[in-house]
Amino acid sequence: MSSRPEIVGPQAGPESPYPYKMEGKVISGFGRGSKELGIPTANLPVDDKITPWIANIPSGVYFGYASLALPDSHPDQPASAPSGAFTVFPMVMSIGYNPFYKNTVRSAEVHILHGFGRDFYDAHMRLLILGFIREEKDYKSLEALIEDINVDCEVAKKSLAREGWAWDKGSKEDAEWFVKPL
Repeated sequence: MSSRPEIVGPQAGPESPYPYKMEGKVISGFGRGSKELGIPTANLPVDDKITPWIANIPSGVYFGYASLALPDSHPDQPASAPSGAFTVFPMVMSIGYNPFYKNTVRSAEVHILHGFGRDFYDAHMRLLILGFIREEKDYKSLEALIEDINVDCEVAKKSLAREGWAWDKGSKEDAEWFVKPL
């Protein structure tokens, strides 16, 4: 396997055209993330009308932050959080066709870098996509795909750990939108 950078993006933080913003209710995906890959995903609908930028970006792996409005009864919703409050998590995501699976429909699959106590379908999710890790590619085996996804997760964690990459370091408008109650 070829060597990959451990960190992507400039030290100071995201640069134009980032951040991309996306939001919607978490929908059911193909059911492969948890079952086949051991890497659960939260899927958002890909709609060129709501997110016109999505049609013009390369298929690939991106990273940034997800904010979730979890139900009050969800085990990962902080007890002190007001109802409808958003909780922020780092994330890595795939936007594309997943050639290993021969998908014909473009998808947006978000892997939140947090172990959740249970699913959160229909929860409202917002994304601040801050950077690009790599282009989408096909794989010769499921093991190779899983290995690359795990590297993507580590690259995202290390890249976001830098001071300039905190979710609230960008524009005040983006930060307010990201956690604004529904």
